Amino acid sequence: MNYIKHLTGFFEKVSADYDLNPTHISLYMAIFQLWNQNRFQNPISISRDELMRISKIASTATYHKCMKDLTEREYVIYKPSFNPFKGSILEVCNLDFYTKPVPKKELKKRATKSKNDQVIEQVNEQVTKQALNKHQTSSKHVPYINNINNTNIINIAKQENLKNEKKLIFTNSIFDEVQESDLKIEKEKEKKLREKKKKIEEAPLSSRAKSRPPKPTLEETQIYFLEKKFPEVEAQRFFNYFESNGWLVGGRTKMKDWKAAARNWMLNTKKFGNKPNNSVRTETKTINLNPNHLHVTNQKNYGEAL
Repeated sequence: MNYIKHLTGFFEKVSADYDLNPTHISLYMAIFQLWNQNRFQNPISISRDELMRISKIASTATYHKCMKDLTEREYVIYKPSFNPFKGSILEVCNLDFYTKPVPKKELKKRATKSKNDQVIEQVNEQVTKQALNKHQTSSKHVPYINNINNTNIINIAKQENLKNEKKLIFTNSIFDEVQESDLKIEKEKEKKLREKKKKIEEAPLSSRAKSRPPKPTLEETQIYFLEKKFPEVEAQRFFNYFESNGWLVGGRTKMKDWKAAARNWMLNTKKFGNKPNNSVRTETKTINLNPNHLHVTNQKNYGEAL
């Protein structure tokens, strides 16, 4: 498969198709990239998320609309899979025959004409040819035979039209089902997110905010320290320390009970408050080497050698 001819044919066909927009082209180029990775084999297994990521399409509705338009215009043949664990199957149509130089008038006609119009034109051409060849036949039953042939051709054209309409109805129903399933999934996700937000908003108001006591004032701390028979100076130290700290325990967690913290403060003052400071108070000790001052039972002369 010559991918250069295929791409030139694609752009020749797109230039004549005025109903397509840049999103269709980006989706087709993403499909072409996956087709290239699979070494141009038909059909290939595709993933919707991967195609949307490559083509920069954010909405699933636009993705399915573009895929539907590409299948209707015979760029691809799409067979969706409703199983989320299996990828959909896609077949890329051959577009090499669009590489031939074609005038602009014919390109516009190709874009506007459908299969039904082409069949009707073929019928009209055959009717005109048969009308021109009437003088060459000598039989009287020729017009009757021509009428029968014309009716047969018209019936064939009608059958083809019905087949095409059935195919379109089938593809439309498939795309509608896929869109409905995607919309249901999105709605369920939105409901779950709303429920989580409500729970998060209601939880602090109900349990946490009510259980936490308010921050104390300086007067309350002084009254509490006096009840525990501690001076007001310690109450002021306690209040100033935690007020500057934002009422955090250890500098990280918020204080849940200031009275419990005050009791710990009181215990620490009892432990460490009465100890002397070694750096300030230093006592000089003199060592007396007189043997008479030693507390021993045997008197020894320490001046003699051992």
